[in-house]
Amino acid sequence: MGKSKILVVGGTGYIGRRIVKASLAAGHETYVLQRPELGLDVDKLQMLLSFKKQGARLVEGSFNDQQSLVDAVKKVDVVICTMSGVHFRSHNLLLQLKLVDAIKEAGNVKRFLPSEFGMDPSRMGNALEPGRVTFDEKVVVRKAIEAANIPFTYLVANCFAGYFVGNLSQLERLTPPKDKVFVYGDGNVKVVYNDEDDIARYTIKAVDDPRTLNKTIYVRPEDNILTQNQLIQKWEKISGKKLEKISISEQDFLASMKGLDFAGQVGVGHFYHIFYEGCLTNFQVGEEIEASKLYPEVEYTRMDNYLKIYV
Repeated sequence: MGKSKILVVGGTGYIGRRIVKASLAAGHETYVLQRPELGLDVDKLQMLLSFKKQGARLVEGSFNDQQSLVDAVKKVDVVICTMSGVHFRSHNLLLQLKLVDAIKEAGNVKRFLPSEFGMDPSRMGNALEPGRVTFDEKVVVRKAIEAANIPFTYLVANCFAGYFVGNLSQLERLTPPKDKVFVYGDGNVKVVYNDEDDIARYTIKAVDDPRTLNKTIYVRPEDNILTQNQLIQKWEKISGKKLEKISISEQDFLASMKGLDFAGQVGVGHFYHIFYEGCLTNFQVGEEIEASKLYPEVEYTRMDNYLKIYV
């Protein structure tokens, strides 16, 4: 069998651009949806043109024109959607329902990977308001996919290193703190951190794999399951500088939500589930659905190596 033709929806986004790159690198005929709503966003247009130069095919389609989505989907075998579910960037998860309808109407798609790439929404039924909206909407999309009998793969990528590692998991910054670091509780809850390029490579590996059909795949490589304390220790060893640790109790952390805007409240809620409840690691994952076990040939990035770019 030849490699599937892949359409990436949201290809100029944070994870989408990496998936386009990984798809091209793996030799897939790669299409990227070009939305007329782009308007005067010259940076996104330049990115799309750079994809074209690398061999991707741009296909016009709009969520305001259902037929254009159907026409775009008919060109490919696999659709990967990477629309943002992060509130301080944009939040368009339910637009995917139009994509589900287009895939159902087109009738040719062998696999749909909706915009997941975070925590497993099926395990977040007791999540806090207002942040639970992210999980609730992903579940709505999942139900629509399954009701339409569309073959799927859900990819649970856990914590993006760009947002959670370089900053030692601090809110409201992306670079390592200089003098002091806030530690969530005792700092010993296990978290899963992943390099975004690795996530993209695992995603592309999964698209033609019969083992991942109609499954939830977890990117949870053993060496990247770390506590916040372990992450801080790695940075201290690399930087040669000790940081003052300030522990934040569960109660104080939740209280910090008051007075924040909507996006801030969502962020605090998600951090609470990750760093206090341990929602990424408080369940077992079998080898048959863990990405690094399925694809041992992928040399994934360990977090001590990742942190070196910040020195």
